[in-house]
Amino acid sequence: MSELGPGDSISIQIFGQPDITNLYVGDDGTISVPLAGPVQVGGVSPVEAAQRVAKALKSGGYFVDPHVTILVTQSRSQLVSVLGEVGTSGRYIITPRTTVIELLAQAGGVRDTAAEVGYLLRPDTSGRVDRIPVSLNGVSTSQGAVPNPTLMGGDSLVVPRAEHFFVYGEVTTPGMYRLEPNMSVLQAIARAGGVNARGSENRIRIKRQSNGQIKVFKPKDTDLVQAEDIIQVKESIF
Repeated sequence: MSELGPGDSISIQIFGQPDITNLYVGDDGTISVPLAGPVQVGGVSPVEAAQRVAKALKSGGYFVDPHVTILVTQSRSQLVSVLGEVGTSGRYIITPRTTVIELLAQAGGVRDTAAEVGYLLRPDTSGRVDRIPVSLNGVSTSQGAVPNPTLMGGDSLVVPRAEHFFVYGEVTTPGMYRLEPNMSVLQAIARAGGVNARGSENRIRIKRQSNGQIKVFKPKDTDLVQAEDIIQVKESIF
């Protein structure tokens, strides 16, 4: 069950009494209850908050044994942020059952430029932020990303831009392609349709930028492609 927090709007139901509506949890985590005064409810569930209100009303001498129920009418504390390659970045209200995929739908979906894995930033009680890899399409990945976790208030979802590589020269379809985990040079060229009739599998070069310098080298088929690599397939000399 979710906890109450600043900005939440609640309704208090006291058995045999008119409902007390439109109460807001303050920045200090308290609500102002008629007859009982300020009651601290921030950080506890609605059930525990109801017990605290009942105790305050009983301690004030207004009720002998009040039966109190608290309903959340609008949850403003359960907000998460979405950043990066989505339709509309911003803050969104969630429920305790909202998943990453449902949140992405609220944010207008992911862009074509989005990576397949994002990161859920979740602060713990000590203030440390956990960085949890999550799948942005709801399926398992080879990177150990969580397929479709539920969210918590205070989470932030970061959707990074996908990494790409380039293939040009004597291939069927030159162009820019999305880099996949552990993709080899052979797989990258296959993604571009393979070497065409004019090309040579023995005349493949990679141009790669590293530490501010550009180097060109002949790769092995099993070498892994890196982001922003430029793969050139040259024409056969025979």
